[in-house]
Amino acid sequence: MAHLIKAAFRGTSRALQARLRAHGVQYGHWTLLRVLWQTDGLTQRQLSEQAGVTEPSTFTALQRMEAQGYVTRQKMADNAKQVRVFLTAKGAALRTVSVSAAEDVNRVALAGIAPQDLAVARRTLLAMIANLDADAASADEHPRAGARARADEARP
Repeated sequence: MAHLIKAAFRGTSRALQARLRAHGVQYGHWTLLRVLWQTDGLTQRQLSEQAGVTEPSTFTALQRMEAQGYVTRQKMADNAKQVRVFLTAKGAALRTVSVSAAEDVNRVALAGIAPQDLAVARRTLLAMIANLDADAASADEHPRAGARARADEARP
């Protein structure tokens, strides 16, 4: 199952990258822009967390996005260490073309699949995500529990 999910991800990512590139938007910037379109003015750390991107990667991407005129970074008067990220009008304007590109990729990927099959796939993927999140949380709480369980399963 993981192999199929990875293959589907690669295909949709490749298709989206090509469509975004046609509008001058880098795929890595799209990830951050999507978050900012929902919640403008986040700190760089909050943006990293919500986008699921490392802080150094976010910092590098924001430097380029600022140079392109998509965002501004501002230190806050009440906390000089805290830098908040704000969309510019140019960054906000990318939403229409970028979301349209993503919707187009979804249309292509889902063409010919029956609505009831899509509903089952969606429920299944959401359940898998929940299972994996629970497993990760359990491993964080009890790092050795996963290894112990695997060892127990291997016994005859």
